[in-house]
Order: sequence, then structure tokens, then C-alpha cells
Amino acid sequence: MATTATPPATTDELTLPVVGMTCASCVNRIERFLNKADGVDAATVNLATERATVRFDPAVIDRGGIVAAIEAAGYEVAPEATVSATDEAQTDATEAVHAAERRTLLTQAIASLGIGAVMMAIMFWPGGAPWPMMDINRWFLVPATIVQFIFGRRFLVAAIKAGRHGDATMDTLVAVGTMAAYGYSLFVTLMPEATMAAGLGMETYFDSAAIIIGFILLGRWLEARAKGQASGAIKALLRLRPTTARVLREGAEREIPLDQVLVGDLLRVRPGDRVPVDGVVIDGASAVDESMLTGESLPVEKAVGDRVIGATMNASGSFVMRAERVGRDTALSQIVALVERAQGSKAPIQRVADRVTGWFVPAVLVIAVLTFAAWMLVGPEPRLPFALSTAIAVLIIACPCAMGLATPTAIMVGTGKGAESGILIRDGSALERAGAITAVVLDKTGTITAGEPSVVRVELAAGVTERDLLAAALAAERGSEHPLAEAIVRHATSLGLTSPETTSFEAVAGHGVRATVDGVEILAGTASFVRAEPMDVGVASPVYVARDGALLGVIGLADTIKPEAAEAIARLRQTGLDAWMITGDRRAVADAIGAQVGIGPERILAEVLPGDKAARVTELQESGAVVAMVGDGINDAPALAQADLGIAIGTGADVALEASDITLVGGALSGVPAAVRLSRATMRTIRQNLGWAFGYNIGLIPVAAGLLWPALGWQLSPALAAAAMALSSVSVVSNSLRLRAFRP
Repeated sequence: MATTATPPATTDELTLPVVGMTCASCVNRIERFLNKADGVDAATVNLATERATVRFDPAVIDRGGIVAAIEAAGYEVAPEATVSATDEAQTDATEAVHAAERRTLLTQAIASLGIGAVMMAIMFWPGGAPWPMMDINRWFLVPATIVQFIFGRRFLVAAIKAGRHGDATMDTLVAVGTMAAYGYSLFVTLMPEATMAAGLGMETYFDSAAIIIGFILLGRWLEARAKGQASGAIKALLRLRPTTARVLREGAEREIPLDQVLVGDLLRVRPGDRVPVDGVVIDGASAVDESMLTGESLPVEKAVGDRVIGATMNASGSFVMRAERVGRDTALSQIVALVERAQGSKAPIQRVADRVTGWFVPAVLVIAVLTFAAWMLVGPEPRLPFALSTAIAVLIIACPCAMGLATPTAIMVGTGKGAESGILIRDGSALERAGAITAVVLDKTGTITAGEPSVVRVELAAGVTERDLLAAALAAERGSEHPLAEAIVRHATSLGLTSPETTSFEAVAGHGVRATVDGVEILAGTASFVRAEPMDVGVASPVYVARDGALLGVIGLADTIKPEAAEAIARLRQTGLDAWMITGDRRAVADAIGAQVGIGPERILAEVLPGDKAARVTELQESGAVVAMVGDGINDAPALAQADLGIAIGTGADVALEASDITLVGGALSGVPAAVRLSRATMRTIRQNLGWAFGYNIGLIPVAAGLLWPALGWQLSPALAAAAMALSSVSVVSNSLRLRAFRP
């Protein structure tokens, strides 16, 4: 089903930024604490966006209670903005915090690696250490302590917080591993006599502990940097918004900050300006580049009465507009909110990683203990250093960062890329379902066709020119509000025709109109109304026109097919999807439209009442098809909700958008195959990421445990384990970033 059950009316939703998460185990832990809190209906936590989304009953729990649950799990909630700010300002402030954190990570990583490298160079000096080992160990003690307890403090603090509640996370593995190396080295340094009496060497692991911390910090820096690139879609959208607007008030034009624009304000937009807010043109004309929202490469002509969208670029001409939607109500703000929601959501496939990471860290701790015990029994001499080294390598190599990032980073990039192309995806679940679609049901009116009648054919009586016929029709129909009349007036006006004012006008319901122009009576309507013999105009709707009782001809009107419809349907078939058309029109009209766009009569559902569309979708589902429904009208909403995936044309009714999983902002049908291909590319990336993450841990934990030692005499050092662990997380995020090259 496309939508889930509607939550109770008293349910609220809250999204909070969480500080301190490092791996999938952190996500599981916070979700567990939130979901067991009284009043919380559901909670999801996203590692890539570092946000928790909570649905709750405000009568039972409030924001303070939710924050308390997160803090009880050992994590913090970032403070809310203390001053009013635009979304862009808040995003910039958040980015500044993240940039500062990245600088700290990089600085500490470089310092840790530098200290570790110097230690390692001295330890492995050609021909042996140049100074006595006892002296070297004492010199190493201070810088090693700085690395362990200052640069590595974040791991220790997080591990202690988790340990208080009997949990273990990635930080636990890092803390236990590095503290084991540091503690053993501290014992050797401070108690050299006892060390030698036990038959142990004077070599220490200060260098390994420093390099482990350095590599993990470096990995987090690379990971944070890559995650910043993955979330670039929202930043790019927000930067499109202008900061000021030219408002016309009290007879003067002045420039004001964008957040001071009010609904009803008159705004002037000059060539090269970005449209400040959503509104309607009341004076002037121009061509507006809407590619940032719709993906349409050519500018769209705008005249009086046309709507314009905030943040689009005015390519030429100057116009005055009336503001209708400002602030968070603009299309851009709503798109940003939808993208943020999608990027913070989870796809069903992530449940696999969630289940595994729930027991993964405790299992690794057990494996590390068993590894240590086994090598203490059968390992080479000196056994304690060897056993300790392999156990530390197991702890470090197994950090589940890659598992936690495999799905959310791909969803972040995929949904962001969709937004750039005018494809708005509601959440990760919709993104995953889109890739499984086998059949697409297309509503005819407003989806395959333009949704409004146009003149498609003109048949003339003997001796009458087309201009004579259209001029007479224009004179008669200009006073009518009927959709066919409006189409005739629009067509005649576009040809430059004009007509004198009518002296009388009468609309006869169900038949036509009667008007008097310069003393001449003009009739326009049905054949019987104008007393004419029927003429063939195919499947078009005929409007007969007569002047002073003489037939001038007939104008055929029909809902015209969108220019890209046939190509989009061909692409659906190339993608391996069955394309169906559903309509309430007569079979003859439906078959004619289908023939023009490449849909055969066997896949046309004609003469379907609005209330029966959902039932026809159900029939397809029962036949084994995974169905996407594409529509734009109010009567499409039930079918959109019934389908496995609801796709709404963005120019349609709001209720249809609410019932949809994917919205095509520009209304172009070509967005449907593009959305399916984007979903498949994203899901392919997620599967690759999960395969890499699981394969990496399954393959390298045995190597770290010393499996190759008996046969090859090769042991994975803790420092190399740290480097490999950092590489795994960066590889997963980098693989997700390849989706940025997707082209719709």
C-alpha cells in the first residue's frame, strides 16, 4: 500500500538533532530508549543526518520528556536556535558547527598520527632503538597520555555512558582496544622489573594506541566531510532563495529583507532577479527559468494571471507580482521540508543492518575475549603481547560504522538528486518501493493530456475562411465561462483576432450561446442549436458556428496530449514496466489517445467512474502486478493511496499530493521513468554498501584474530586494523556519492 494507517489526531511529530552518535549501535540504542518511553508512538534515528524523528502523544509526553529519553541513552540534543532565523540561516549555523567539528577532528587526527609515527619510527629504528627501551618508554608516556585522554577522550566518555546502561557501541570497541594497549604499555613503563621478571619484553604499544586513535579520527573527518557533500541538495536549494525583494508600498518602490514580505504585497521583479516568493503576475510579461524546481531547461513564458514560483530566475522582461505564499508556505520551503523528511527516513532494507548491529558489538567483545584466551594458551612467545595485539585488532577492525552508513547516505544522495530533477520523494520506503514497480497506471486527463481543451480541428462551410469562422466564434464565446468557449477564445486571440463588443448575450444551458454583434446574430453550440447538419470532427467535441442563420463551420476541441507523453511511455516500456491508461472518457476517445501515445486497447481502462479507479488498481494488484498510480486530480486520491506507489503530478490538487509517495514538481510525465531508474540506482548502491560492510567485517575479523598466523606467520597489526576500519566507512559514503552523477 502507498500509505500507512493514519495516526490518531492527537499525535505530533518532532525532529531533533542528536549529538554523539558514531555507529549503527548508537542508532539502535537511542531508538530503543525512545520507543520504550510512555507516549512515544514510533521513533527513528538517522546516523547520516544525525537526527531523531519521534511521533508521540502530546498528552502523555512533551519535548522535554523526549530529550530526557535521548539523554538517558547517553547522548545529547543540540540546542534550538535562540533567535528567529530563516531556514537558510539555521542551515548555515548548523554547517558552521559541523565545520568546526571537522576542523577539530582533522587537527586531532594529524596530531595523533604524527605522535604515533614518531614513536613507531623510534621503535623500529634500523639496527635497533637508538636509546634504552626504558628511557624511550618514559619519553613516550606524556605524548601517549595526551593522545589517549585528550584526543581520544570522546571514545572513553561515550563508552562509559553506554556501559552505565549495560550497552556497547563502536566507541566501546575503540575505548577497550586503545585502553588495553595503553594500559599494558603503562604497566611496562612504570614497572620494568616486574615486566622482565614475567619474561616479557620492554616493547610497548603506545605507538599503536596513538595511531589507532589517529586513524579513527581521520576516518570520522573523511566521513563527516563526505556526509556534508551528501546533504548538499538542501543547501543548494536554500541558496537559490533571494535575500531581498522590491516591494511597492505607498506609491514607492523600496528593497526590503525577504522575511518582511507579506501576503498581498506587490513586488517588482526585474530581468536577472530571482522571484522572491510564490505569487501571480498582475502587470508585465517575461520568461522565467524554472529549471531549479521542475528540471525544465527552457524558460516558461509568463503573462498577467500566470503563477510564478519563488526562487526561480526571471530571464527577461520586468513584471509586477502579488505575493500569495511567503516564508514556510512557499513551494521551495515545502520542497526543502519534504527533502529533509525523506533524508531523515529509513528504507525497509535497513532493517537488515539494524537487526545485525543489535547483537554485533557484544558478539565482537566475546570474540575478542576468546581470541585473547586462545592465543594465551597456544600462541607464540611472548604470548601476552601476541594475544593482546590480536584481541585489540579484532576490537578495532569490527567497528560497525559502515553498516550504519550504508543505507542512510544513499537515501540522502538519492532523494537530494531527485529534488534537483523535480522528483520529490516522500521517504526511504517510497524510494525502495519505486524500484519494485512492474506496472504504471496513468490517469488520462492532466497526466497524459494537458487537462484542458484546445482547438484541434476546423471544418469550414463553402466559401468561408478560417479567420471568418474564428472571428465569429470569438465574438459569440467571449462572454461564456464554459471550458470549450474559453479554449476557442484563447485560440482565436493567439492568432491576433479581435471582435467588437456584443450588444446582447444569452447562454442556453446544454446547447450553446446566442450573441448579437453589430446587429448580426451569431450562434455557437450544438448542431441542433444552430440548426445544422452534423459534420465529422473525429473524437473531438464539436462547436458549430452560424451567422444570420448561415452555417460558417464547426470547431473541434479536444484535450491535447502533452508533448513528452509518448516518449515517456516508451521509456517506461524500456525500463521493463507495463503502461496502463485509466479514464472516465468514452472507449473511442480513450483508444484514440492511447494510439497516439503507444498504449494498446488491451491496456486501456475506459469509462471508469471516479470512485471505481481504486478498485481497478486493486484488480491489477491481485493479478500479481506491483502498481504505481500516476494522477493529478481530487478523484485520483483514492487510487493513489491504494497503489503500491502513488505518483502525483505537481500541478494537481493538494489532496492528490497528500496521498502520493512521489511528486513530480513540473508535471512532466518523463519524471515517472526517471523516478523508477533513480530508485533502482539508489537500491543498487544500498545493496553494494551493505555487501561491502558485511563482507568487510565477516572477512577481516578472522584475519584480525590471527587465522593466518599458523599457515603464513602473518598478523594484522592494530594500527592497520584502524586504517582498514576507517577506510570501510569512507568507502561506503564515497560509493553513495556516486549517485550524484545520476542523470534523469
